[in-house]
Amino acid sequence: MEKQRPKIGVNVFVIKDGKLLLGQRKNTSGDGDWGLPGGHLEFGESLIFGANRELQEEAGITAKNLKFLNMVNDPNLDYHYLHLSFLADGFDGEVKVMEPDKCYEWKWFDVNALPKNIFVGHQKNIKAFFDKVSFVD
Repeated sequence: MEKQRPKIGVNVFVIKDGKLLLGQRKNTSGDGDWGLPGGHLEFGESLIFGANRELQEEAGITAKNLKFLNMVNDPNLDYHYLHLSFLADGFDGEVKVMEPDKCYEWKWFDVNALPKNIFVGHQKNIKAFFDKVSFVD
């Protein structure tokens, strides 16, 4: 059996007018929970390219610039992820559901009134964002 290794997730915080963009997950882990746009880093990709690719594939927008926010080491009994989060400094395009089999909808939430059902894989990154912490181990 091949030795299990951590997976790398790249997530993007898109904020407009004090509101954070979150997608409601569908047909996957955390179905019905709200999560950041993002996904798995592909072999050979830079982190910035992977984050922007995921943003385009999922929400139909492209960040003008991505700034590193935080990294969370999230080992668990069932999985082990390194989640790297970036802040979109402006974006081009219109937000829309690009993967209707994976996302019910995209919605803007006031940063001070986020939904309670945040996807477990993104909870620590969102907390680190608000705590202004760049690394969680």
